Amino acid sequence: MQLNNSETKQMLEDILASIDEAIHVINVNGMTIFYNQVAASNDGVKINDVLGRHLLDVFPSLNRQSSTLLKVIENDKPIYQQSQTYKNNKGQLIDTVNTTLPIRVGNKIVGAVEIAKDLTTVKRLSQSLLELQGKVNNQKAKPVSISGAKYNFDDIISACPEMEHVKNLARRAAHTSSPVMIYGETGTGKELLIQSIHNSSPRQKNHFIAQNCASLPASLLESTLFGTKKGSFTGSVDRAGLFELAHKGTLFLDEINSMSLDFQMKLLRVLEDGVIRRVGGTDSYLVDVRMIVAMNEHPLSCIERQQLRTDLYYRLNVIFIEIPPLRKRKKDITSLVENFIKKYNYLFNKLVLGVEKDVLRKLKSHEWPGNVRELEHTIEYAMNMTDGDTITMEHIPTYLKEIPEKLNEQVILDSLRVTLEKTEIDMIKMALKKSNNILQAAKLLDIPRQTLQYKMKKYKLN
Repeated sequence: MQLNNSETKQMLEDILASIDEAIHVINVNGMTIFYNQVAASNDGVKINDVLGRHLLDVFPSLNRQSSTLLKVIENDKPIYQQSQTYKNNKGQLIDTVNTTLPIRVGNKIVGAVEIAKDLTTVKRLSQSLLELQGKVNNQKAKPVSISGAKYNFDDIISACPEMEHVKNLARRAAHTSSPVMIYGETGTGKELLIQSIHNSSPRQKNHFIAQNCASLPASLLESTLFGTKKGSFTGSVDRAGLFELAHKGTLFLDEINSMSLDFQMKLLRVLEDGVIRRVGGTDSYLVDVRMIVAMNEHPLSCIERQQLRTDLYYRLNVIFIEIPPLRKRKKDITSLVENFIKKYNYLFNKLVLGVEKDVLRKLKSHEWPGNVRELEHTIEYAMNMTDGDTITMEHIPTYLKEIPEKLNEQVILDSLRVTLEKTEIDMIKMALKKSNNILQAAKLLDIPRQTLQYKMKKYKLN
């Protein structure tokens, strides 16, 4: 039996009315055309008080800037997972997470629908639980401690082929236990990638432990990594080191080039046989640890400056991944900006939809020496400054506004980095032309053969 239009409409309304999320639909003029009982309960009104009336007449606390339904119609852009806290018509505090979508017929917007999940009860129960726990412990609630890796490959935002290649390499590396060496400038997201490798590996249920080697002196770094034996020095206790704690898991060492060369030798010995001995102790422990190391300077440059042992480099450089800086993957800027706006909308309880074209052009012309971290801080600053739904030039940091557009373009076209690379290419070509092989060319240039091979590969020189 074929249903007529009236029956189809009634069936659709019955289905929407039975859903346990609040649903509110308005037409392009702002008039409510559907409003279910869940939405009415949240807002503290009756369905008939809302149906057929303009949104702003029923909810006078809203305006065209604060209403997500009216915003979506005006901007033709959906708003996903927007948290909202408000007092309803009965004075009750309501917490929801809303998704608001435009409704189109062909290419024409005819209205908008908002689906809201009520989290009021969940939040109230959570707060009650925290208060109860505080009373039991006779103390105020403390921050919840976390350990391990929290990021996955889905958290890495990218739209350019270079970054997708990096993610593919990392996904392959995740399936094995081979050492991984990652190179990337400060702020490129090295730890994000490393945590993603751990969480996609067979070791994901075991510990992920990270340590920045530059933050500790050599003596303290040794006891931190290998542990201590009671009585080995004043105040020492029996304490496991990070290698023991990371057994069957992943140990991430950042900035390993900051280690002394002598300590690098001790680390190499542990990597070779998997046996560690606590500082001051005689007992040995066999550990099974997946090693991942990261550097913000290229390892071959560190070898050349005698900051990294060659034998340690070859031991760790089984899988090498280089993360490109943001200036070399500017296609990612738009996606990253959208992601950061969504993040800070949630944290700051705002409804920012995007940035002006002038702002986006300015962001794409900047060189970003601080990489993705600098871009995120820029958006965080702008989100603090704006009260509207769009980030404009007045909301971005002063130092970005003071850089002239033409100067930015000139920096991109003829930066110091580009000039140095051109000089390097010319010198390598000249040395290769005068020599019979790579070893002789490296001697002419006064650099290690490995460095020359790396640069030839980088510049695609035969």
